[in-house]
Amino acid sequence: MSEIDTDTENAWLSPEDIELVRAQVPIVYVDAVPVRVDTKGIVTEVGLLLRVAADGSISRMVVSGRVLFGERVRDALLRHLEKDLGRFALPRVPASPAPFTVVEYFPNPARSGFYDPRQHAISLAYVVPVDGECEPTQQALDLAWFTPSEAVSDEVVGQMTSGHDRLIRLALAHVGQLP
Repeated sequence: MSEIDTDTENAWLSPEDIELVRAQVPIVYVDAVPVRVDTKGIVTEVGLLLRVAADGSISRMVVSGRVLFGERVRDALLRHLEKDLGRFALPRVPASPAPFTVVEYFPNPARSGFYDPRQHAISLAYVVPVDGECEPTQQALDLAWFTPSEAVSDEVVGQMTSGHDRLIRLALAHVGQLP
């Protein structure tokens, strides 16, 4: 096996090495479904980004990204939430977050319903309440807030790829808000 160099500054692999690893090993990700809740803790809105998906399409999706080598899952969640929603989003991530589900993305969309043409990825999925002002950063084209009913409507689901429509339904079912 060839020697793989890690970038110790970023705790990640070079572009060439990540392609090699992606071809042979599942990569760990986090998916975060940002939500707004009322005073009773009931989800009133779901935040969906508009961005370029792994398959090259422009679609609505949740906050998502890799967990870096040596990085705690909670830190990865916070890093990706800040990167995609802005530094004033004020996400409420518990000290010991527990995923509501584990998602397996495959290069073959028929394998699990979750699709990533680049790799086999394992993603820990979380529902994360945000209290602050969210503003999409350069990583996203737009951020829109939808009621639970709107988030699973045909119109919004038609804008999603990679299985994120299924992930939204799972998240809403987890919090008791699936219409």
